[in-house]
Amino acid sequence: MTDTHKKPNHLIESTSPYLLQHAYNPVEWYPWGEEALTKAKKEDKPILVSIGYSSCHWCHVMERESFENDSIAKVMNDNFICIKVDREERPDVDQIYMDAVQAMGGNGGWPLNVFLTPDQKPFYGGTYFPPENWTQLLKNVAAAFKNNREELNASADKLTAALSTSELAKYNLLPTETDFPKEKLADMYQTMAKRFDKKLGGFDRAPKFPMPGNWQLLLQNYHYTNNEAALDQVKLTLDEIAYGGIYDQVGGGFARYSVDAEWFAPHFEKMLYDNGQLVSLYSEAYKLTKSPLYKEVVYQTIEWLDREMTNEAGGFYSALDADSEGEEGKFYVWTQTELDQILGENAALISDYYNATKKGNWEHGNNILNKSMSDQAFADKHSIDVQQLREKVRKADELLLKARASRIRPGLDDKALAGWNGLMLKGLVDAYDAFGEPKFLKMAIKNAHFIKDKMTHDGRLNRSYKEGKATIDAYLEDYAFVIPGYLALYESTFDEQWLNEAKSLLEYTNSHFFDEKEKFYFFTNHDADELIARKKEVFDNVIPSSNSQMAINLYLMGTLLDNSDYLKKSKDMLSAMVKLVAQEPAYTYNWGILYGYMVNNMAEIAIVGNDAEAIRAQFASHYHPNKILMGTTTSSTLPLLEDKVSKNGAATIYVCYNKTCKLPTTEFKKALEQLK
Repeated sequence: MTDTHKKPNHLIESTSPYLLQHAYNPVEWYPWGEEALTKAKKEDKPILVSIGYSSCHWCHVMERESFENDSIAKVMNDNFICIKVDREERPDVDQIYMDAVQAMGGNGGWPLNVFLTPDQKPFYGGTYFPPENWTQLLKNVAAAFKNNREELNASADKLTAALSTSELAKYNLLPTETDFPKEKLADMYQTMAKRFDKKLGGFDRAPKFPMPGNWQLLLQNYHYTNNEAALDQVKLTLDEIAYGGIYDQVGGGFARYSVDAEWFAPHFEKMLYDNGQLVSLYSEAYKLTKSPLYKEVVYQTIEWLDREMTNEAGGFYSALDADSEGEEGKFYVWTQTELDQILGENAALISDYYNATKKGNWEHGNNILNKSMSDQAFADKHSIDVQQLREKVRKADELLLKARASRIRPGLDDKALAGWNGLMLKGLVDAYDAFGEPKFLKMAIKNAHFIKDKMTHDGRLNRSYKEGKATIDAYLEDYAFVIPGYLALYESTFDEQWLNEAKSLLEYTNSHFFDEKEKFYFFTNHDADELIARKKEVFDNVIPSSNSQMAINLYLMGTLLDNSDYLKKSKDMLSAMVKLVAQEPAYTYNWGILYGYMVNNMAEIAIVGNDAEAIRAQFASHYHPNKILMGTTTSSTLPLLEDKVSKNGAATIYVCYNKTCKLPTTEFKKALEQLK
């Protein structure tokens, strides 16, 4: 092990906090790019690509054990061209080599360490390696490259050919389905239900990831089918997540996953993309349930976002590390002694409320704060008024938050990523719709201006922004999630600039990402750097796939703008996926959401007249997934608003389906009936 090296390597000019963490390693790291790739060919050396991200715990461990070690670094430098990749800045590179390691039979994950031929073709890889194994592996790979070159090249060629096969060809996904029967909605639920954890929520597995999109699909399923069991599973899951250690009880915000099945012990990093989607989910669920717990979670999480994750321009940072002072979770856990000192006379009550004990409920005498019952049940247990309890908890949280602020903070990844900002933008708008809180809309508008003014140039998005500089051409994922953020903002303000921005980005993706042959979108721009494969994302995971989100964007924008080309593209994409949606709804949930839109008629709600905003707010606070809101107090060029007029200046509501409108009304209740 060595101290920090004074001489930086080639990562020193990077904008990525993750790459900068490695800039003083004795390994001669390069960022992914022309310089390193040309050097590998010129010197005929194998490439070692090591991929991670700033809040990845095991990435830090491997750096500490191996990449900061002089003797290990020498083996790496002598035998390889070493490239470090931030998977958040270069998901295109990460996708290819993650697929490669999984195709070799390995488990995916980060850090991802992959060995390539000088022309970027992978021949071996894995994830975390302890230092002794790593050193031995480096020597074995270097020897194989020297002594068994032909065999190694043949294997790399074969693997590269497999990686180049499109997902659509691999799964024989052809746009042949023209009929979308409603019964498939019930089938999706039944397939998912087989894997439910009916005691603890989520799916029956550990570790547990929140997977917000699955529960959005179930909320929608309940709306269409009145299946109470679907809603019950959503409520159970959302309650248990909000009670668990995966949720930061004191400061708000969600960790990425829990290592157990109880949502108790988190992997402590907080990612913007999870929190954006979960703010949306809890806000939507609140519209149906009016649960005070969900409201509290949304408000507290947005406070965390404002306090810890927002730059001066209104953009949102990417992530908070799991570790501080080299220890995972240290920032977030408490000993009983600390709780007693901070909380004074309320320590016993609050410790019971958060399941903290003298011995500690986690490692080394520490407590992860979590709850095991509702506020009402806890108040009954202690014979106190529930409002009185909530006030005591609020004061305790303030004291704990203040005490925590003096601790050494976890590392902050302070780059802003366009797509992740889009997810949080939509989260803020969904929260504004559910609760009518002006601050949420103010934050959303400021964030939308940040994306428009700082991350968009000549009609195209940049992927990453840090310290006043936007870099890297955006990927399909970025366009896919910024578009619905802008669209949601239009529906919540009727400010047509956001609709125009959304349309501009949609047109850009159609020109620069769409594959006319397979009728899906590539992950990378047509003029992006050439990699060994060009991927199309179709499966939904922790984040929805960029293609499923683009298909939804096409459908919503096509309906709103009366654009038949958008609608046809969307239908063709879904028709290719229908077979998989029925078989694997948990990994095609976003396609399932689009399926629900298509088989249940989208309501086009036009509101015109002086009080359009007040009527809009009433509609927005109701859970109704199959609606698009549009409106104006004056006039509009939108095709669905052109012939709509207000009665004597009063806000007039037109509820329409497939461009055919019911009788206009000035009464919200009547319009709501028409919607049902």
